[in-house]
Amino acid sequence: MSFLIAWVSARAAIAYAHRRGMLDRPGQRRSHSIPTPRGGGIGIVVASLVCLPGALLAGTATPWPLGVVAGLLVALLLVALAGWWDDHRSLPILPRFGAQLLAVLLFTAGLGAGGMSWWWLPVLLLAGAWSINLHNFMDGIDGLLAQQAMFVGTGLAWLAWSDGQPGLALAAACLATASFGFWCLNRSPARIFMGDVGSGSVGLLIFAITAMLWQTDARLLWPGLILSSAFVADASLTLLTRFFRGRRWYTAHREHLYQWLVRCGLTHAGGGVIYMTWNLLLAAPLAWLAWSHSGLGWPITMATYVVAAALWLLLKRRCLRRHSPRDRHVAA
Repeated sequence: MSFLIAWVSARAAIAYAHRRGMLDRPGQRRSHSIPTPRGGGIGIVVASLVCLPGALLAGTATPWPLGVVAGLLVALLLVALAGWWDDHRSLPILPRFGAQLLAVLLFTAGLGAGGMSWWWLPVLLLAGAWSINLHNFMDGIDGLLAQQAMFVGTGLAWLAWSDGQPGLALAAACLATASFGFWCLNRSPARIFMGDVGSGSVGLLIFAITAMLWQTDARLLWPGLILSSAFVADASLTLLTRFFRGRRWYTAHREHLYQWLVRCGLTHAGGGVIYMTWNLLLAAPLAWLAWSHSGLGWPITMATYVVAAALWLLLKRRCLRRHSPRDRHVAA
């Protein structure tokens, strides 16, 4: 059902975007070559709003507390509305970030009311805000974010099911299948882009489901983090690199690894294959290892991110060697 809702909504968003002039046009800081409508991620949002309440409240003999589910749905609405506004006309960074923080706060408050220690509130606020923004940063080539949401959603569904949480497993599966519905229209060559309405919402949902897993069993945090390692490593290392080089890290650019891979001649589909190769050959087996050897979850997670950082650095250097100095970054 979530697949069909997302696909139909994304199809409708294509016509809507053309009528409203919501087109991403090629430019120096973008990786596409033809004007393409944006905002198709509204399909994932609609599918999630429709399917998540049933999954979390009626999909299990032990439903999640109503406060947690309500907090998640309101948070999703806030992030989606801020993104939808930004897709129509630019929303200044402060109100956009304020809406994101409020959304994460509302969801976290629901977890707190369900028994979580309030000492975790600042950590979860930072983690949630970063997840929303890093997934927005990583939405820059055809199909990449949608395929990542499919992979992570599937992995989180498996973790939840293995922990005896069928409702949460169904919620994660809804994210994966809704993302698949959108991916069918976003795979290269994309007929529509996800837009901020979708990228921020996907980031929130991945954070929220991971946090809910952590609340049920803290040991599941480590395999959950490993599943997201490709995006977390690329976005975090790129941000830190730009920050320490004195660049305006908060502005649009093309310095993520996936963008460099395309600039070096790979197709959008080829760039996606590299990320999915990491996911299937390294992230998935290491997540299983962290799950099956829960006492070693922390060191396995750290080792995963060290390997991801080393691979990121290796591929980035290879890309940089193929470009002249004046082409090595897009002025920001």
